[in-house]
This record gives sequence, structure tokens and C-alpha cells, in this order.
Amino acid sequence: MTTRILIPSGVLGLGFEEEALWCGVAAKPDLIAIDGGSTDSGPASLGTGTSKYARAAIKAEWRVLMKARAEAGVPLVIGTCGTAGADAHVDWMFEITRELAAELGQSLKIARLYSQQSPETLAARFDQITPLDPAPEVSVEDLGSMNRIVALAGAEQIQEALNTGADIILAGRTTDTAIIAALPLARGEHPGACWHGAKIGECGALCSSDPTSGVIQIDFDQTGFTVTPLATGAKCTPHSVCAHMLYENSDPFILYEPGGYLDVTEADYTALDDTSVRVTGAEWHPGDYTVKLEAARTAGFQTTLLAVLRNRRYVENAQEWADKLLAFLDTKLAASLDLPREAYTIDIRLIGVNGALGALEARKGDPTEVGAFVIVTAPTQADATEIAKLINPFLLHYPLTRDEELPTFAFPYSPAHSERGALYAFAMNHILKLEAPMDAFRLETETL
Repeated sequence: MTTRILIPSGVLGLGFEEEALWCGVAAKPDLIAIDGGSTDSGPASLGTGTSKYARAAIKAEWRVLMKARAEAGVPLVIGTCGTAGADAHVDWMFEITRELAAELGQSLKIARLYSQQSPETLAARFDQITPLDPAPEVSVEDLGSMNRIVALAGAEQIQEALNTGADIILAGRTTDTAIIAALPLARGEHPGACWHGAKIGECGALCSSDPTSGVIQIDFDQTGFTVTPLATGAKCTPHSVCAHMLYENSDPFILYEPGGYLDVTEADYTALDDTSVRVTGAEWHPGDYTVKLEAARTAGFQTTLLAVLRNRRYVENAQEWADKLLAFLDTKLAASLDLPREAYTIDIRLIGVNGALGALEARKGDPTEVGAFVIVTAPTQADATEIAKLINPFLLHYPLTRDEELPTFAFPYSPAHSERGALYAFAMNHILKLEAPMDAFRLETETL
């Protein structure tokens, strides 16, 4: 038996080639699977319960996938709805699906798999929670201060949703691989191949020579899997396929999932032709059933300022100027603010010099201009903005030395400060041990 999974893209909202998608539909897949997000873009989506991607883009792509599902007559599964997979994200995706079902005239059975965890439930299970390395210190009391906590579902939870007979499954936070591995595992394909193929396919065509094309198909069977990109001209090679085990993975041979781990040490990658690659030899090792926990908390509020330095002397001495300005501000703000110094931070990033890497920057050059980007973080938005306003005149005129005329730099917009709102931080990197896979998850079905 062979189980064919069609993967339109690495994530909904990133785009895919429609012609390639319809080639995949014509090849008669058993399931269409696409990811909806990850932690790549930081904790804000989890903290706010909102999507990183534009609703219009999500709806446009989901419309095409709902048409493809209807043509193929197979389940359509999305994992980690709305970027972070909290309950609000699943419900947001459900509303988009409801709108499209009405617009397309489709009657559908929808399964919603919820992954969000209540602080009270986790507090009662606190002895079953183990920190991963690295993980922040977390107490039972800390759980109540977190904005949202999610558990990463595995293949078993997706299988439960498939067992409902749903046409579309909207899953909360899942591992990227779970939505791909679930059906072939349920149908008895080789377990090591199921997890290995799912890992290779999690980002769509990223494992091919044309990563932006999106669409691939993976055929799972009793001994291995075969991966094929579907865009015209796209190719998979043993190199491009095996390299994807390095993607977001601390070990290129071991991958941990709920209920065990994958070992690809003995995997063999063979080019079947110029396009497809056959993979065998991976092994799945069952273990305790644990799910990873992710959480976000509010870590303050931010206001930013931006000034542009073009005077040659200041461009050449931008770091010295920034260091002197920060030292001056420490004294100035201490006399003006009611906040203790440890309550707020001021960071100056020199855009064009070391804005991305800071002290780690190794490249040296002579930029024409430097952007001084100031990030103020404080307990409240009002505090952050008040500090930014106190900084404003000095960011515009602060001199390198005391015995020279005041320079004037450029503010590219007015007012010079911008309120960023709440700042979020990841607050958990732990695992939760479960007696049964569905113990931390909820499943609801509805017919549209």
C-alpha cells in the first residue's frame, strides 16, 4: 500500500504555484496537508492571539485549497492555525473557512483540534512538567501570568480528528511533521519513513531546487518514502533532501516527536530520476508520550525612535557617539524619572553598522549614513513613551565632545517616536507527560 500526501507549501500565507497544486490533485493524493505557522517570528502571535499573516492572503490561498480538496475528495488538514495555534487562532481560521464554504457553496464537516492549556490544569499536573534545555524558570504561580500556553499535538491527535470523518481539520499548535505523518502512520506505513518523510516535507519545496514553488508530494510505503516536487523544472536531489534534516534541528540525525524519536543515522537517499528521491533506512523509537509546551507572557511595553546620522565625523564615530549618549542619558533620566533604573532599558541599534548583530558584527565598512534606532522598554506604554520623549532632543543634537557646536541629525518622521505596544517573551520550553495523547487536547466537530 502507498499513502500519498500533497503539501502545497511550507506555510499557508507564503504562496504556492497553482499549476503545480492542480498537478498534485490530478495525481490523486490521499490527504492535503499544510502548516499554518511556527515560532519563527517570535512570541507576539502567541501573546496576542493574532496571526502574523494578512487575513486577505490566508483567505485567498485557503479558497484555492478548499477547491482542491473538493476536487480531490480527500481531507484537508492545517496545523498550527493562525501562526501560533492557540484557541483564538483556530477560531479565526474557522471563521475564514465558514465564509468560504458559503461563498463556494460547499457543505463540509469541520473538525477543530484545540491545543491551548489552562493554567489551572497545568498547575494540577505540575509534577508531570519537565524543563528542556534551555528553559526559563517556571513556578506554579508563574503559569497564571502567561498570556497563552499551548501544547504541540502529534500524529495521534490528528488521527483522532481524521477518525471523525471531517473534510477539513483545523488544528491548534502541532509539530510541523504531525499533519503529514498522521495518515500514513494510521495506515500502517513504515513508522521511521512516516516521520522522516514528514520532516523532509514540512516546508514544502524547500527540500527542492525551487523552494518558492511550494508544492511537493510524498509517497509513503512499507519500506520508505519518495519525495517529488511538482513545479515545472523543480528537482529534488539526495543532497537537497538529506540537508533538510538540518533545518531547525539541533541534531541532523535525531528528531524528537510526541511519543518517541526518529533516528536517520542509517538513512539512504537515492535519486530515482532527475526529479524524485527515494529514502529508506530511518528508524522510529517509541518512548514516553510527552508533548512540548510553549507559552508567551507580556514582558513590558516599547516605544522606538529613529534618527539618521549623515555627518561624516558622526558616521565614522557612530558607536562612540551612541555609547556617550547612553551614558549621558543614564544620568539625565535618573534625575527626571520616578522609575528605578532597573525598571527600563534603552538600546541603540546602529542601522548600517551593526544593527543586526551588534557586538558580533565582523564586517567593517564606510557607510554614507547611519540610522540610530532607539528601543525603550518599560513597565507601561506611558513610561516607555515618556522616556522616549526625554531622549528626543538629545537624539537630535547630542555632540561627540563638549567643546563643539551642537550637531543636528535627521528625524525621518514626526513625531519621532512610535509606540510599539506590548512586548512579549517566550515563557516556557518544557514537556508535559500524558497518560493518553488526547489528555491535553479538545476536539470539536461541526457541519457547515
